[in-house]
Amino acid sequence: MKRVFVTGGNGFLGHSVVRGLAEAKDRVELVVSGDLSHPTGERRVDGVDYVVADVTDPASVSGPIGEHGIDTVVHLAAIVNPGNLSTEQEFAVDVTGSKNVFDSCLAHGVKRVVVSSSGAAYGYHADSPTWLTEEDPVRGTETFPYSLHKRLVEEQLAALRESNPELEQVVLRIGTILGETVDNQITDLFRAKRPLKIRGSESPFVFIWDQDVVGVMLQAVLGDKTGIFNVAGDGAMTIDEIAAELGKKPRAVPVGALKTGLRVGHLLHLTPHGPDQTDFLAYRPVLDNRKLKEEFGYTPKFTTREAFHAWRLSQGL
Repeated sequence: MKRVFVTGGNGFLGHSVVRGLAEAKDRVELVVSGDLSHPTGERRVDGVDYVVADVTDPASVSGPIGEHGIDTVVHLAAIVNPGNLSTEQEFAVDVTGSKNVFDSCLAHGVKRVVVSSSGAAYGYHADSPTWLTEEDPVRGTETFPYSLHKRLVEEQLAALRESNPELEQVVLRIGTILGETVDNQITDLFRAKRPLKIRGSESPFVFIWDQDVVGVMLQAVLGDKTGIFNVAGDGAMTIDEIAAELGKKPRAVPVGALKTGLRVGHLLHLTPHGPDQTDFLAYRPVLDNRKLKEEFGYTPKFTTREAFHAWRLSQGL
């Protein structure tokens, strides 16, 4: 019987993971959901203990893990859409916060940690292989804080595998998540009248349906497999294919023109993105999911194309 603590338990994925764990009553004895505040009434799940936990405060994380005799931690707390946060604030949550969580796991004898990493940990590089496997290096991209932070967290985890092998790890490098309620900077690209692409770059997307991500996380908690796994649906879609599915024509822009536009827009505070972040569109990491299916034992219910189709229908596009 597991005793599980979930960081970021009120978030987009966290809420569904907490609910799924609470429903697994035959295998889960206790679920503790930690976040910056308590959820509103309609988002509360019966039988779950809710605590206020800020990963940037070591005591705020260590307390609930020790007090509740936690043996499994699901670490989801991270900054995905930074908004008005500074890079320093993002680092405090993503990198320092992760260290606080892992330190607390070691201090209280936690047996297993499940971590939501990202395909972004591989970075956005022109020389990346067509399909990235878990054996490819995690390089991150220095000019893209989210990508850099995921790399730094994975470096912490790699060090822990050497120094503390008794702490079981399941590290999930997740592709672009789609779901009925997903609305973010990436889906904004698809909503545009003419989806943007960089001329001469295919840079396909790999999509994973949100409930498949939840399914993988639940299996990571309740199963016995450990390791690093790419989490993505089968196949990939280029911007041209995405635009065709939407009945639109893509707008192909030379990379130099896009860099200039972003440079000016950033200086005028019209966009948080700078010219260096054109690599996000030009060199997207394309995740091979064979290890997820063959070793971890989970086959996503939706392929990349099916996930995008389901998202499009859910949005009435």
